[in-house]
Amino acid sequence: IMFKTYRRWRKNRAIKKIKPGDGHPLKPYKFWQPFSRSLFFIKLTEEDGKTNTYAVDVHYFNEDETAELYRNGKHEATSPLPATFPVPSGYIEVATTSYGLKRMHYVTQEGNEQQLSPHPRSMEGLRMRLDMNFPKLSRLISILAILILIASVILGLPQLIALISQIEIISEHIGTFESPINLPGWANTALLIGGLLAALERAASLRNHWLIDMETSWWDS
Repeated sequence: IMFKTYRRWRKNRAIKKIKPGDGHPLKPYKFWQPFSRSLFFIKLTEEDGKTNTYAVDVHYFNEDETAELYRNGKHEATSPLPATFPVPSGYIEVATTSYGLKRMHYVTQEGNEQQLSPHPRSMEGLRMRLDMNFPKLSRLISILAILILIASVILGLPQLIALISQIEIISEHIGTFESPINLPGWANTALLIGGLLAALERAASLRNHWLIDMETSWWDS
């Protein structure tokens, strides 16, 4: 009950942050945008029986960090992320990680969920096509991505703790920590690149793994 109450409070809080749209047209998806933009669609039936196409547009390098809702190609609303847009018979919920999307779902009033359809040229659309056409290869890539994320944590976390322990105020009160793992620079660089690619793969699949927000964040230090 407490969890449902919290979700309802969080949903209502997100809805209050929505601003009405200005009606500008949805811009076409460009071939160079897979790593900077996500665009998803869903067709929903209104109370009068008319079917409209809703689109959610997310640009990752915008300072505002917002999701934009369009109806039949016209700007309907904007909301800071994470976003919850009221639509016919439910809501569209949008959430991101540091590497892309983790949620782009239509949730009915009864609680049923449906993922929106990605633009075919987007990173999510290309990943979905790979999964449909080459399911075994897709599964292998998914397993490798998770293994790389786990390796990033196991090999990187001790080095991060050792680095933080060298900060003067921390070393004076707690002491320093010697990492049992000390990789050469080229290995740390390879681990960084591998972790980023693995996190992007998981985000493109909209199969958020708990390691995505953890594994490579230590490298930012």
